[in-house]
Amino acid sequence: MVALVSQDNVVALVSRTGRELQRYRKGRRQVVGCIPYRYKMEEQGSMEASGELEVLVISSQKGKGMLFPKGGWELDESQKEAAVRETIEEAGVRGIVGGKLGKWSFKSKTHDTFYEGYMFPLLVQEQLELWPEQNFRQRIWMSVDEAREVCQHWWMKEALDRLVNRLRANKKLGLEKQEGSLKNNGGLEMETLMICK
Repeated sequence: MVALVSQDNVVALVSRTGRELQRYRKGRRQVVGCIPYRYKMEEQGSMEASGELEVLVISSQKGKGMLFPKGGWELDESQKEAAVRETIEEAGVRGIVGGKLGKWSFKSKTHDTFYEGYMFPLLVQEQLELWPEQNFRQRIWMSVDEAREVCQHWWMKEALDRLVNRLRANKKLGLEKQEGSLKNNGGLEMETLMICK
């Protein structure tokens, strides 16, 4: 008997490791990540969004701080693919990826090297119960102000501000609250990866 299984609902429960496939540009490691976001629901069980923006932060593996999911951009993937993979591995969420929020150059706090970081917004459509780094990280939904307060990286705070400004501008233009419905903002598309359960 042969069974057809949709790859849309399949995710690897093991994080990629090693730096053999990592991208470097002028000696700087290339990293990508997402700011997972959603609109808070009015009340338990209600499908009505209150309009209050929430973002998902995760705990750092190496320290006590909080941050947004990010990691190395590898040779066999696009920036968006790498950002989505890192978000699934570290935060256990999937959704619609928006246009790039920007590029930042920064010095690593733990390594004495410079990095280039790219961030994307991710409108969360699914929160997984099992994900690769669930035993190493906590994930917490919080307000933008709370996230700005606890986020340990200045460049991620700037990316968060850019996301908030983009969503506000979209709302003022009379566009949908959820960036996933916009086609003129960086070519949004639903991203899926293979997940093994």
